[in-house]
Amino acid sequence: MQGISDIKIIGVDETRPPVIRKEPYIDIFFQLSHEAPIQWCKDFNTILATLSSSATIEEKKGLFINTWVRTTDEIAPLLEELKKSIIECTQQYIERIARENQLVINHDAAAAADTSAQGQLNRIIASLNFKDDNE
Repeated sequence: MQGISDIKIIGVDETRPPVIRKEPYIDIFFQLSHEAPIQWCKDFNTILATLSSSATIEEKKGLFINTWVRTTDEIAPLLEELKKSIIECTQQYIERIARENQLVINHDAAAAADTSAQGQLNRIIASLNFKDDNE
């Protein structure tokens, strides 16, 4: 199983190869190593919005970075920019998950340490088993 830190660009979409159009641009669809989570894609699009490129990723699919360039000379620099953005996005995503997990741990510890009547009630309610014996 691949994790979030394994996301990288592995090539271009073979079903949509880059083509020079009559208009002055070239569409490019970079393929990721595996599907990215929706929140990672949202974060990635936010990072991309601050860059000079027109790249985006479909949040629900999370497998292709859609972008375009005006000349072939722009392709390699764009790829390097996207690779850096992927690293930055992944770091931010992992840090946010770690912060959220720590908040849950801190909340659980605070609830467990609460010796008041309300704290005791909360622990009892949290430990109730609502499943039938047949499940």
